[in-house]
Amino acid sequence: MPRYFFSEYLLSLNASAMKRILVPCDFSEPAQQAYKFALSLAASNQAEVIVLKAIDLPIMYESTFGVQPYVVDTKLLKELEEDAWRKYEKLKGMVQSSNVRVNFRAAFGPVTLSIQQEIDEKNIDLVVMGTHGVSGWKEYLIGSNAEKIVRFSSVPVIIIRKAPDIVSIKNIVLPTTLDLKQVEFITEVKALQDFFGAALHVVYVNTPVDFRRDPEIKKELEEYAKHYKLNNYTLNVRSDAYEMDGIISFAHDTGADMIAMATHGRRGLLHLLAGSIAEDVVNHTDLPIWTCSLKKKK
Repeated sequence: MPRYFFSEYLLSLNASAMKRILVPCDFSEPAQQAYKFALSLAASNQAEVIVLKAIDLPIMYESTFGVQPYVVDTKLLKELEEDAWRKYEKLKGMVQSSNVRVNFRAAFGPVTLSIQQEIDEKNIDLVVMGTHGVSGWKEYLIGSNAEKIVRFSSVPVIIIRKAPDIVSIKNIVLPTTLDLKQVEFITEVKALQDFFGAALHVVYVNTPVDFRRDPEIKKELEEYAKHYKLNNYTLNVRSDAYEMDGIISFAHDTGADMIAMATHGRRGLLHLLAGSIAEDVVNHTDLPIWTCSLKKKK
């Protein structure tokens, strides 16, 4: 077997494994929906679900000798942890896990950092996370935890607001920039498509800022599909003022069940300047969003 195809085959095996699924949990309705969806994925794939409650402690200060941060007392830590376990018991009663192996965990620390550590230490294959979404100034100044996980996660992430029936996921929208150097990402997308037995709807959003003629785009779309050896797909061009709006409107018009997107994982100033279309879509659609970083794992 040629080296290129053999490496692609190995990537496909890794992508389709999904043997350890992490569900960050704050016990909100979206978190419960994420847990429910993760259980369905695990049941169909003989996977383990790890549910993590990250207990982010507020910074407290004392002013006796100037403003100094101090460590929260152990009694408060114990109370917070016990509260998490009480809510876990309630969650177990609300959403049945059937024959799925579920591991409930609690960790002290910032939410994003705790999730990153869990991904690394537990060899997580997939993160399933609920979100309310954010908008307006809150989106620009704070952002949702889901958005941050999409940005920083080294493994694929599925963001949902309401758990769909996994057998109903038959149409996946794949927005593209027509980049022909994303073999690992497209291999992951193919594995996702195979897992659900879904059709792939590739879409290029044509905007006024970077306007191109439709015949030119359609030709490149055909080359794109041929280059990546896509199967069971459609090729589409959508014109809109903004990429995010074009992606969301196309997905709804197509009757899509999921959107699959790449993320660059930009941080700091670069993130503020360039932003992320994937993160914008996460915040503004009620469809399940699957994201995968273009950055290679270390």
